[in-house]
Amino acid sequence: MYVGRFVVVAPTVGAYRVSSRSFPHRQATERDGTITVGPTPDAEETDNPYISYNCVRLTDRGAVLGNGSHVDPIAEKLALGCPARDALADPLLALDFEKDDYDTPRIAGIVGVTDDPTVPDEPGALVGIVRRDALLVEAVEAPTLVATYEHDSPGPFDLDATDAAGAAREVYDHEFEHRVCAAGVATTPGGFETAVVNRE
Repeated sequence: MYVGRFVVVAPTVGAYRVSSRSFPHRQATERDGTITVGPTPDAEETDNPYISYNCVRLTDRGAVLGNGSHVDPIAEKLALGCPARDALADPLLALDFEKDDYDTPRIAGIVGVTDDPTVPDEPGALVGIVRRDALLVEAVEAPTLVATYEHDSPGPFDLDATDAAGAAREVYDHEFEHRVCAAGVATTPGGFETAVVNRE
């Protein structure tokens, strides 16, 4: 089954995978609390604005994952102290679905954050999607997947990994078709750890 790009989030661990039929020559690169998806050195040149973007951004309040340019404003709002739900929903609503041939949804998640004042030290997670017909944002307590195609509403996902490397590897190896690269993130006592898996 081809589901396109997808995010899986839970309170302490999350992952993002690029699956692509049209632009398979991409890789994930880590640098300074950010993971960027971009073309490999041998990729053909393209003017497609949806090929390169930050797919993971770390903040003091949570780790943001997603499939496009909306990841940056979500992370910025979260870092400024906006409620996590608003930080996720506002950029998704403002940027809307991608204006490509498929009206590709924008998907995103936040790992390790809570807006519940009764449990300020307990990590939480949120997941969101904006499609042509809906904006959905949900707080989740167990691994939850949302994808650009087929699984375009949040739903349960069997993620066994508890660390970033394991999460990236697990979603990369998942049976969904046309894997390209993956990123993982997990909470640690000192903040967050990240990992990537690229096609060998």
